[in-house]
Amino acid sequence: MRGAVGMKLKFKIQPFQTRAVESVVDCFAGQVNASGAAYRVDPGVIRIKSGEEQITYTEIQGFRNADIQLTRERLLENVRSVQMRRNLPLSESLASSAGCGVNLDVEMETGTGKTYCYIKTIFEMNKRYGWTKFIVVTPGIAIREGVFKSLDITAGHFSESYGKKARFFIYNSANLSHLESFSSDAGINVMVINIQAFNAAGKENRRIYEELDDFQSRRPIDVISANRPILILDEPQKMEGPKTLKALEKFRPLMILRYSATHRTHHNKIHRLDALDAYNQKLVKKIAVRGIAVKGPAGTNAYLYLESIEISRQAPAARIEMEIRSGANIKRVVRRLEQGRDLFVESNCLDQYRGFAIAQIDARNDTVEFTNGVVLKAGEAVGDVTEAALRRIQIREAIRAHFEKERLLFPLGVKVLSLFFIDEVAKYRDYSRPDEQGEYARFFREEYERMKEEYMNDLPYDDSAAYRKYLEGIDVDRTHNGYFSIDRKTKRLADPDFKTRGEDAGLSDDVDAYDLILKDKERLLSFSEPVRFIFSHSALREGWDNPNVFVMCMLKHSDNTISRRQEVGRGLRLSVNQHGDRMDKPETVHDINVLTVVAGESYRDFVANLQREVGESLSERPRFADKAYFLGKVLKTDGVAVVVDDDMAAGIEFYLIQNGYVDRQRNITEKYCSDRKNGTIAELPDELSPYAEQVLQLIDGVFSESSLPEVEDERTVKRNPLNDNFSKKEFRELWSRINRKAVYRVEFDPEELVRNSIAALDRELRVTPLQYVIQEGEQLNHVTFDRLKAARSFEIIGTATKEFVSSIHSLVTYDILGKLAESTQLTRKTIAAILRGIRTCVFDQFRQNPEHFIAEATRLINEQKAAVIIERLSYDEIAEVYDIDIFTAGQERQDFGKAGGKLGKHIYDYAITDSAVERKFVAELDTGAEVVVYAKLPRGFLIPTPVGDYNPDWAISFREGSVKHIYFVAETKGSMSTLQLRAIEEKKIECARKFFEERNRRIDPEHVTYDVVDSYGKLMEIVGIGEASL
Repeated sequence: MRGAVGMKLKFKIQPFQTRAVESVVDCFAGQVNASGAAYRVDPGVIRIKSGEEQITYTEIQGFRNADIQLTRERLLENVRSVQMRRNLPLSESLASSAGCGVNLDVEMETGTGKTYCYIKTIFEMNKRYGWTKFIVVTPGIAIREGVFKSLDITAGHFSESYGKKARFFIYNSANLSHLESFSSDAGINVMVINIQAFNAAGKENRRIYEELDDFQSRRPIDVISANRPILILDEPQKMEGPKTLKALEKFRPLMILRYSATHRTHHNKIHRLDALDAYNQKLVKKIAVRGIAVKGPAGTNAYLYLESIEISRQAPAARIEMEIRSGANIKRVVRRLEQGRDLFVESNCLDQYRGFAIAQIDARNDTVEFTNGVVLKAGEAVGDVTEAALRRIQIREAIRAHFEKERLLFPLGVKVLSLFFIDEVAKYRDYSRPDEQGEYARFFREEYERMKEEYMNDLPYDDSAAYRKYLEGIDVDRTHNGYFSIDRKTKRLADPDFKTRGEDAGLSDDVDAYDLILKDKERLLSFSEPVRFIFSHSALREGWDNPNVFVMCMLKHSDNTISRRQEVGRGLRLSVNQHGDRMDKPETVHDINVLTVVAGESYRDFVANLQREVGESLSERPRFADKAYFLGKVLKTDGVAVVVDDDMAAGIEFYLIQNGYVDRQRNITEKYCSDRKNGTIAELPDELSPYAEQVLQLIDGVFSESSLPEVEDERTVKRNPLNDNFSKKEFRELWSRINRKAVYRVEFDPEELVRNSIAALDRELRVTPLQYVIQEGEQLNHVTFDRLKAARSFEIIGTATKEFVSSIHSLVTYDILGKLAESTQLTRKTIAAILRGIRTCVFDQFRQNPEHFIAEATRLINEQKAAVIIERLSYDEIAEVYDIDIFTAGQERQDFGKAGGKLGKHIYDYAITDSAVERKFVAELDTGAEVVVYAKLPRGFLIPTPVGDYNPDWAISFREGSVKHIYFVAETKGSMSTLQLRAIEEKKIECARKFFEERNRRIDPEHVTYDVVDSYGKLMEIVGIGEASL
């Protein structure tokens, strides 16, 4: 289980990142691929003491970026084409900024890999167009060091993909030798520079503009700008001052690409992956919050903190921190107490607890009520709550969250890290004390030792031997460490200098501290490294982007310069295991990747502020789902791009009104979000049904508060206990019929695929000219304040649809075989056979629009491939079986906010359901006379398919003799009338049918029936109630 200290992060090609790269690269379609334009590099001179000048270097040939050959009209066409494809607002013109005529904005949420994307864009721009000189500009040292580290750790990955490596370096005014190679090298060259290096008043920072004796009397800026570099601005919103823009102009950039999650100034936006997209596509961690609220005294000075409520096989119990008398002293302890217990007795008769007997423990609402009327909610504290007491509670909660996650993730090879941010080093390392332990370090030691002992006692001996050994082998003093600045004189940890105003308020420029954080990034991911808990100064927060941070605890005073979104952003990246593989399987990604924030405020307050900040970041999203929004959008069906016209736009708006999915102002309602989530969305009218999924995606693109990312209240997440049903003979027999693992194989004739693909391409491949809509509008005669505020003060008076007229430069070469082979995962030989077989008039469309031709050919070939795969799919059982322990693991991290009442026939006491359909289904299952036992199948139970692993919903065992089919595996869906399933979901269900058919051939006569149902009534139709005796 233990990983090697030298573990390396792995990278893989991911479609969402590829789309971001294509959005940039496609803006220059038609640009000739030319190697760098040769020029003479200024060799400089050396000054002799006598005043004479003597050339000391021979002439050097340099290679600068070739100019953009496209006309501005063609470039704008390309930009609008990309925007149309991404359903973004169309630009009227190309934006100019910093003396540059090409300025493209890419919006990517924190944690989705924007650094990876722009590094890949560098390689792709070089491959497609031959550009080689790039400069990444960062707003400070933290991001600069992070970019340099990313260039280093991705070098091997991109070398495999592109067959070459980039040369990269950090600009340093004291060491300018790299600039010679930057100019003279014909390969990919990347310079990383922070704005202070050319935009600050210090002597060292002015050197870039000065003729330097140690640089042959040349100005560094002149040598750099001669290369016409492509500038990539990382976090451009922090580099928008007039002085910075003026300085950027001196680089003479060929173009400027801006990457950020929060653009403030907008140019030509060509890609958007915002916070909502990232969460819905499961590209970042899910956020959970453990809030701590300090209540007023409520008529008592008794100290109480309700830590949590635990579910058990018996009655629920409350974990309460309280004061007790211990000899002559008073100390605070945590007690596990059931209903009826008297705190006066538990405290050894402290007067402040008179009347505090537990009257009721409500596990679903997480509350405890006392006989004196006082009600506490989990996470609330009353009485004498000092700041020290609050910080101790936070540290304890962070350790508890850490152990809970570690217990689940250790078997998966995922190391859990917890990060504490503090605002002064002395709280962690106090050099005035003999042991040098600061207050927080002492709190940590005491709480960790107590919590570790409690968890060790709780661990089952047989099932958790490896984890038990891991915990026993780590000493408390070796499992935490502090990452701070280091005083160069005393070599002691020190508070870093940090800025107090501007965009970088609260951030440090301490290069040594960031170097240490980045150097240890991969080492901290290994089980061989004992450090699991990290204390760091909040001013260094931008250096922390370790993917395995699962717990964040803010042990600091509230700071208005730091948003909650910025704080949680440091922990949003998806985790990796001991092999460096990303834990991003769609079926389990949000079971594994949950970031817990231990906040020094209530859950309600933290979430309200976080949601408000996320909502503000989505300001670029359209606010109204009206006819004007849908008009001109592009939909695709059967390979043909269709522009939404006036009638279609009106039809979509009417559909939304008719079903209560928008209000009078055309805001998206909670009903739409609920139906979309539960799979019960109303059917679209016939004329729109061919575009159903794309229309729904357009609607999803409209901002709605109801659709903001869900932030889990971790207080409601509990352990769902297994009950006696789990041991029933009927359940064990059902499990023995479905628990064997299998592998799939596909045997098909490549010639059949070639024939089918040729027929499909001849029949359906159509490359149509791109269209755009020009709308003419005028301001209303009478404009109210509300209309003006809502941006609805204009009305459309005319609409015209036009076609792009474009051509391909004769020198542009496309590796069509390579592109199609890569995107279809077929051999070049098979692709060549397909292209040779299609009609000439079909293939000639390639010249009109190569990118569209390749995209459509890929789609059609993949459709034929999928059809053949499903038809020829078969399953082979292997010796390995799913261990029944996956149900034990399934007890953990259950959200009791989604739990119904206690159940009688389920293997767990409670069922956690995701929709109204499931809740109703469970209620009827549990009361069904025919049902003996049933189980919600855990996420770990997966059936492999060619389109991704599949996790069925339910396993049900019926009473023998009451139905025709005793054993049943069910998938619950909201609508049986159309089965509005996404294509991939449909394919998975088809594969599951094949899987169970194969299983049934081996377990005759008592088969397992598999089907999709929308209700208990539908289920009983299938199993054949009353037919068993026929």
